[in-house]
Amino acid sequence: MELGLTTAVYIAAAVLFILSLGGLSGQESAKRAVWYGIFGMGFAIVATLVGPGHGMWWLSLGLILAGGLIGYILASKVEMTQMPELVAGMHALVGLAAVFVGFNAHFELVNVLAMDEASKKSLEGFAALLAKKSQVEINILRVEATLGIWIGAVTFTGSVIAYGKLAGKVTSAATKLPGGHLLNAVAAIVSVACLVWYLQTGELAPMLVLTAMALFIGCHLIMGIGGADMPVVVSMLNSYSGWAAAAIGFSLGNDLLIVVGALVGSSGAILSYIMCKAMNRSFVSVILGGFGGAAGPQMEVEGEQIAIDADGVATALDEADNIIIIPGYGMAVAQAQQSVAELTRRLRAQGKNVRFAIHPVAGRLPGHMNVLLAEAKVPYDIVLEMDEINDDFPETDVAIVIGSNDIVNPAAQDDPNSPIAGMPVLECWKAKQVFVSKRGQGTGYSGIENPLFYKDNTRMFYGDAKASIDQLLANIS
Repeated sequence: MELGLTTAVYIAAAVLFILSLGGLSGQESAKRAVWYGIFGMGFAIVATLVGPGHGMWWLSLGLILAGGLIGYILASKVEMTQMPELVAGMHALVGLAAVFVGFNAHFELVNVLAMDEASKKSLEGFAALLAKKSQVEINILRVEATLGIWIGAVTFTGSVIAYGKLAGKVTSAATKLPGGHLLNAVAAIVSVACLVWYLQTGELAPMLVLTAMALFIGCHLIMGIGGADMPVVVSMLNSYSGWAAAAIGFSLGNDLLIVVGALVGSSGAILSYIMCKAMNRSFVSVILGGFGGAAGPQMEVEGEQIAIDADGVATALDEADNIIIIPGYGMAVAQAQQSVAELTRRLRAQGKNVRFAIHPVAGRLPGHMNVLLAEAKVPYDIVLEMDEINDDFPETDVAIVIGSNDIVNPAAQDDPNSPIAGMPVLECWKAKQVFVSKRGQGTGYSGIENPLFYKDNTRMFYGDAKASIDQLLANIS
């Protein structure tokens, strides 16, 4: 009865998780989808606490409350600009959890195998399941635990490095040790050898060596990926964390963990592939650190950056009929989305056609700009993806770039040696006038010079994005 009820609740939770993922595909249904996920996770926790093999109630509840409190504090204090780092941090925790569960399964298995048959009969929970396994099933468990540890360790260090890059604490440039891919290949081969060693002996030593190799691979892989590809990395690490959770589920015999891990892993992998396709990147090359550095000497940028003040921008907007706004990470840093939304409302009230152009990797997290604009209550129907709006720039009177660099960089099309060569970009330079809201004359996150800033139809609207837009609002009724 207990097992049947737990299974039924797990099925309900799995359905809610599927509905949650499906709902997150649209802005209108996203809020409802989040609640599906919350209720699904609540059902899963309750079913786990009261299901077969439950025990240590107070410890479990204490850890849940402590984790929930920490999560609440973090969520309350983290700004939207820090969401990519937060997501990377969460992935790191999932990876670390997989490592701990894998080692716990190993230690529990060692203890069970050391018992006599009489002692095994009194076991409960996970230990009782282990006691009933044949040698073949034990070897399968060892493979599952090893995979969980390996994927989890790669996810952990990879996510830590991703957090450092996104937070600006680690260089965003692609960096590899001498030997590059060969070192990763050797570490992978050693990991496979450790798995064989572990299957033959069941000792702790091969697990420790394998973990060290996986930790190195995770760190070295992400260090070798350049800043322009970091949104793909975040999505990819999300996929890794899902597969780590699925491996944990197999080790523990938990069907819900397997289902949820497979959902997260597959959806993250699909999103990473879609983003790589949108960026004209090779998925395999990106995850192996194949992109992010220049292929040769980059083209020289000629000309000068010409500044403009708020009065000049306001005059151009007053005369314009079609306006496209391109938001980027700089808008998030300045927390300018509310000011941008107010500018949009005023311009639309004057009968002007105002739309937003969103690049697939705008910001440092998939969907980052969409979330900011939704938070500012910008209408969904004027927020368009790159493929929907890119052909409209030649008929656009004014394009306003707010805190973007790589996604509007013509070097992606014109310079074959550029680190972002071949990446589809928003072709805003084809508009009649382009205004770029930017703090100063420095390069963007990936450190790539942008020829857009030197074009004849481009004017630089220098200053903090929020302060600049607020100055502009003072000139627009």
